[in-house]
Amino acid sequence: MERHPGLRYSTPNLSEVLSIEDGDSDSQAGHNDGAAVHPQAGRRLEPGVGDYPLIAIVGPTAAGKSALALALAERLDGEIVNYDSVQLYRGFDIGSGKLAPAARRGIAHHLLDRLDPSQVFTAGDYRREALKVLAELRTRGKLPIFAGGTGLYLRALFLGLFEGPARSEGLRERLRAMADRRGREFLHRLLARMDAPAASRIQPRDTQKLIRALEVCILARQPLSALHARGPAALAGFRVIKIGLNPPRTQLYDRINRRVESMFAAGLLEEARAMLSRPDAERIKGLGALGYRQARAALEGKMSRKEALAATQIATRHYAKRQMTWFRREADIIWFEGFGDDPHVQRRIAETLSRMLVAAGGAALAPTAVSPAPRFSRQGNS
Repeated sequence: MERHPGLRYSTPNLSEVLSIEDGDSDSQAGHNDGAAVHPQAGRRLEPGVGDYPLIAIVGPTAAGKSALALALAERLDGEIVNYDSVQLYRGFDIGSGKLAPAARRGIAHHLLDRLDPSQVFTAGDYRREALKVLAELRTRGKLPIFAGGTGLYLRALFLGLFEGPARSEGLRERLRAMADRRGREFLHRLLARMDAPAASRIQPRDTQKLIRALEVCILARQPLSALHARGPAALAGFRVIKIGLNPPRTQLYDRINRRVESMFAAGLLEEARAMLSRPDAERIKGLGALGYRQARAALEGKMSRKEALAATQIATRHYAKRQMTWFRREADIIWFEGFGDDPHVQRRIAETLSRMLVAAGGAALAPTAVSPAPRFSRQGNS
């Protein structure tokens, strides 16, 4: 491991970090945060045949992923695992599109309503919790069916994250105080001395990423870049089958518009008002999520209800397009045209999956042919 002058990795502490300020010079800025998903996260995951099956449903918002998950769970003896970052939180129901308990048709749902609104939850946290759920479902012989919209969570689960230390709020507060007193560029100079490769990838004024990189260096007693070099631990013991929904864009956008109207009619503003009334409202990240952000603006008088509704529709359409861009980068998705709540689409997908479950009880999957990634055209057909 490369050692950097001015730092003793065996016993690092904040005093030592502070002592290396003199003589530092700013490093060149980059654009990637080394403390997120590993750079190799785009590679294709190919677990061996015979591993326990796992289904992941992907696609844009309002494509009917939840309806498809329910249909598959009923037909294939499965249970549903949420991978939507907002649906993890209690109280964020209407704007997140969370299925009400009565609409879940008796199918068990996991990683839903697990967190208090002000709790911090990262992709690494999601991976740890999802692994626990997978182990439990495997013990009971149930088929895991993932449904949601946060692609980063799936990537973290399937391809892994670097093994870094847990957050330390105390250390973060001290680093923030240092940035307030001496400027954000000071944090970058510290990081350049502790881990020059990481500093070269992080902009000098990106306080959040600088703090995380310094936090890792101090708590792990080694450079962040050294941890990254070891690579992530991909999901083992499961055969991942990704089912993609590719609905016609014009029809999808019409659904999004109507869905947003239904959310506002069902009480989205009231749900946002309840969150804003909490004493810890400023720490609730969900209030910045799609729909809630516009609802908050309406409640604060920054726009009318009508304007907030229209703004949410536009933002949701843009979000759907970004989701398709994200999932098109995945090379191992079997794409189906249409919506997940269409009985014909459900039947085609269920029959495809049934043919792939070749071992007794669905314990193994046959090799699969991967469909080419679709173009998200106005017609939705390509």
